[in-house]
Amino acid sequence: QVQLVESGGGLVQAGGSLRLSCAASGRTFNRYRMGWFRQAPGKEREFVATINWVISSTYYADSVKGRFTISRDNAKNTVYLQMNSLKPDDTAVYYCAATPNSAVVLTPTEYDYWGQGTQVTVSS
Repeated sequence: QVQLVESGGGLVQAGGSLRLSCAASGRTFNRYRMGWFRQAPGKEREFVATINWVISSTYYADSVKGRFTISRDNAKNTVYLQMNSLKPDDTAVYYCAATPNSAVVLTPTEYDYWGQGTQVTVSS
């Protein structure tokens, strides 16, 4: 019922920036909570950031706080992850996810819908 498609990943040098986009389609997306997760090879998927779709309240993992910004454009049904001051440790596949739960949820298992992921590689 909900399809999520990420884009904007790529190669960037340490200290650089990227903006990831997640376009939602398939149904009305209002009242969903959106999240960004990332997964590096051999590691568990970890929480990055989340936003309430309606009121735009945000929450960030400590590892990205102050560097990443999650936002959304209701008219475009798109959520963004602006990533600044990128570090090599940020290298991962980044996934957009959605849950009907409006509360802050940080675990991947609580998200119902996932995009295909977009690769972010940060070189030192």
